[in-house]
Amino acid sequence: MEDGSWKFYFVLKDIFMSFKFEKLIIWQNAMSFGEDIFKISQNFPKSETYNLTSQINRAVDSIALNISEGSIEQSNPEFRRFLGYAIRSLAEVVTCLHKAKRRAYISEVDFDKYYQDSYNLMNMMIAFRNKLS
Repeated sequence: MEDGSWKFYFVLKDIFMSFKFEKLIIWQNAMSFGEDIFKISQNFPKSETYNLTSQINRAVDSIALNISEGSIEQSNPEFRRFLGYAIRSLAEVVTCLHKAKRRAYISEVDFDKYYQDSYNLMNMMIAFRNKLS
């Protein structure tokens, strides 16, 4: 697509096309939360690059990835299973946040903010999963 016509394509795509999971508030929140966690993890020491930094980023990315993957399934039990994986990944992120706070990589204020975000997202995902029964 030349001469700027690709811009028109993306505008039309945004208006008329989307995957089912893109409309889910839990997926949207998981995506935003993932970007926030990624940003704070960039301030972890270089010695944590292949340890805590990698672990927290893989776990936080797994939340949105599992929500999207599960939403493709046609059966509620399968979607519930993938939501369970997303919930477990969020619990892993919370543990990584505790480790980051104990190692003084994040402030108490940042910890409290991301802990509250985690708690809210967890409750949303559990409520959504319970509605799928």
